[in-house]
Amino acid sequence: LIVAGWGQLQALVEVSLSMAVAVVPEGLPAVITVALALGTQRMVRRKALIRKLPAVETLGSVTTICSDKTGTLTQNKMIAQAINTVNFSLQVTGDGYEPNGKFYGDTEILPLEQPELRPLLVAGALCNDATLQHDRGNWVILGDPTEGALLPLAAKAGLDASQWANSLHRVAEFAFSSERKRMSVICRKSAISGARHVLESDTWLLDTAPYLLFSKGSPELLLERCTQIYSGDRPEPLHNNHRQQILEQNNQMAAKGLRVLGFAYRPLMTMPTVDNEETVERELTWLGLIGMMDAPRPEVKDAVARCLTAGIRPVMITGDHQLTAQAIAQQVGIAQPGTEVLTGRELEAMSPAELEEHVEQVSVYARVAPEHKLRIVQALQRRNHIVAMTGDGVNDAPALKQADIGIAMGITGTDVSKEASDMVLLDDNFATIVAATEEGRVVYSNIRRFIRYILGSNIGELLTIAAAPLLAIGDVPLTPLQILWMNLVTDGLPALALAVEPADANVMKRPPHNPSESIFARGLGSYMLRIGIVFAVLTIILMIWAYGYSRTLPLERQDMWKTMVFTTLCIAQMGHAVAIRSSNRLIVEMNPISNPYVPAAVIFTTLLQLALVYVPVLRGFFGTYYLTLPELGVCFGFSALVLVWIEAEKLAVRAYKHFIKV
Repeated sequence: LIVAGWGQLQALVEVSLSMAVAVVPEGLPAVITVALALGTQRMVRRKALIRKLPAVETLGSVTTICSDKTGTLTQNKMIAQAINTVNFSLQVTGDGYEPNGKFYGDTEILPLEQPELRPLLVAGALCNDATLQHDRGNWVILGDPTEGALLPLAAKAGLDASQWANSLHRVAEFAFSSERKRMSVICRKSAISGARHVLESDTWLLDTAPYLLFSKGSPELLLERCTQIYSGDRPEPLHNNHRQQILEQNNQMAAKGLRVLGFAYRPLMTMPTVDNEETVERELTWLGLIGMMDAPRPEVKDAVARCLTAGIRPVMITGDHQLTAQAIAQQVGIAQPGTEVLTGRELEAMSPAELEEHVEQVSVYARVAPEHKLRIVQALQRRNHIVAMTGDGVNDAPALKQADIGIAMGITGTDVSKEASDMVLLDDNFATIVAATEEGRVVYSNIRRFIRYILGSNIGELLTIAAAPLLAIGDVPLTPLQILWMNLVTDGLPALALAVEPADANVMKRPPHNPSESIFARGLGSYMLRIGIVFAVLTIILMIWAYGYSRTLPLERQDMWKTMVFTTLCIAQMGHAVAIRSSNRLIVEMNPISNPYVPAAVIFTTLLQLALVYVPVLRGFFGTYYLTLPELGVCFGFSALVLVWIEAEKLAVRAYKHFIKV
């Protein structure tokens, strides 16, 4: 009795261990990690650097992409094209940053002969931190492109920025900030009277004030600080009709998609303190407007169209004028004529509930500050959106942290914004975000694919092991070591190959998946259960036949049936791996070289499995038996039935969909 009881206990422990090993997919964590890592490699090749591995999968569920305009949707190559002063409205020609071009108004004029234009062009050249250089035959800008566009503009008018910088030496600067939306410099006059480039008509230089302050920035905000306007060759009082004229000019330029800057100056008798900008930047004299075109990137329009097809809503968030933002948004397809544009001031006046109501309709935000980005993200998230947000400044960090996917600019972005982000755009291009989103969807699809593959096979193993005692066979058909081999090798290698399956043709033609959905949603759980049962039924039928057949063999080969069960399950997984590459296309319809790793993994794993049967050392270690060719043929035959079943399911689904359409 003791011996019999010990034998039963030993058999029970063996069954329990086998089932425990079978139910746990040991290779799944490794395969998922490798799939995410491979996804990051593909994204890097497409100029998207992933800083946090889970972001790869999250990208597949993004529903809204909030993007900056300048440099992301546009080329960030500013070219000055229009000038407006109180008496002149000019168009500027030229190619790129080359300092060659002409100025046109009603008739062609030479700006040097117009004293009203000279202080405006000088202000643009001096209130500036960029540099214009000639490098290897090309004119290039070092610094901010917006400031850089002002240097060739001055050069086209014959103004040498370096000469003016020597005559008006910068002694202080009030840096641009997103809150102030302006920049100012203070210059000290030196050697003005003897400078060749100074004309008698430059009356703005001839007063006794030893310092000049030049300001540039948002036309609306800068105009509020002006009390005079430069007309002809002297300042005049700034009247309401002047203000209306300037604002109308600003709107007309912005409606053409131009980025518009306003310029002003002020003579100073004394050098102010560095932290006194609010007091100094007042009672200014208005000089004029300069409009710059930053053309959309040619690939962005197609990227936006792909977003809309994929159920992703692109949103533009910019500090530019609302008409400029609207014009560019219409050019790239983000907005349509008449689309609502929300400004930063309007956003500030809204409560969180009011903003939440607007975010579903608004696709363009203009004149916004970094803190507005945070509110927009929060409002979208409260509406159950998965938000990707771009940013490049220090103050963008809170919004990048709050977003589901924070995206920093690799070229223009600050270190703070990069540290706060989940992804860095190496080329600052909106199209790269869309490409990364596509890769995220591919990774998520592949994760679901090899989960179907691994867990479907494991269910088949579990049911087969559980059925053996119920069929009075007695022994467990698979040892824990053999099950571990299946889970790590015959499951793992094809699963790794499935992790690099290329994108389906319709990957960007379906809506984003819900991130809160179970991994078993959309039929994956029922598929695994169904295929697991098919695996088990076919293997159990083989097991019953093989067990009876082995009773007719010599005593030393009567456990051969276990090797047949083991081999059948392993080879059936190979057919499963080949068929599961697509859920709707037959094997004969798929290009085998589109993912050569799958056939390679299937062939290699099959050879490894045969080595366990025919190599004596491995046979002894894994407890297998030698199989004759007819016995091996039976194993392959039953294994092929799994492949036949999966392909038949595809045909049945296809026929059903055709019947529904008819």
